[in-house]
Amino acid sequence: MELTQDISKVEVKGLEAKYYDILMNIITVGWYPSFIKKAIGDLELKEGERLLDLGAGTGRNALLMREYIGRSGEVRALEIGAEMQETFRRKTSGYSNLILENRRIDEPLPYHEEFDCVFISFVLHGFIQEKRDRIIENAFRALKPGGRFAILDYANFDVDRAPRWVRFAIRKVECPLAEDFIRRDTREMLGNHGFNSFKESLYLKGHIRLLMAAKPLD
Repeated sequence: MELTQDISKVEVKGLEAKYYDILMNIITVGWYPSFIKKAIGDLELKEGERLLDLGAGTGRNALLMREYIGRSGEVRALEIGAEMQETFRRKTSGYSNLILENRRIDEPLPYHEEFDCVFISFVLHGFIQEKRDRIIENAFRALKPGGRFAILDYANFDVDRAPRWVRFAIRKVECPLAEDFIRRDTREMLGNHGFNSFKESLYLKGHIRLLMAAKPLD
């Protein structure tokens, strides 16, 4: 079934947004903090790199990335949720190189070959395919040649054959777009926009993946 209506739950609002980090810790029984720290470590960030964080949320990821890029690097974080922005500013107020902007990531962005890495975490699956393509285009345009696009999200797997708890999470908790994303070939999706040199790290018994792809040098 081709989903053509925007029925995502990608924008978190209200109390859920205000207490998002706490809720994630509770829902995952304390697993999420160590998981996200490991995934950020797998980005292979270097001192002084510039990152574009698409759908930056509460700033948790930005603070972790800053540990690798140091004072000389920069995270430019894009987020439209008012509650998320408020939390981001509060958490990152002491760091001038963590910069928050109120921009939609599924509309044209003003960046051209400025960043070493573009990162998106559990956001891409919440858009219809047309908007996913726009986001990927934005990432490609924003990256320097040789830069990398890192997608932390669901891996591609057969939901029908997945463990019961995974099927429940995908079909009862997530929006219908999540299963649509899972059944598509993400590497092919990125390749259609010019990315190559794929590298992946798998988590949660292969159901979650950090997929990195490079923008060619030529």
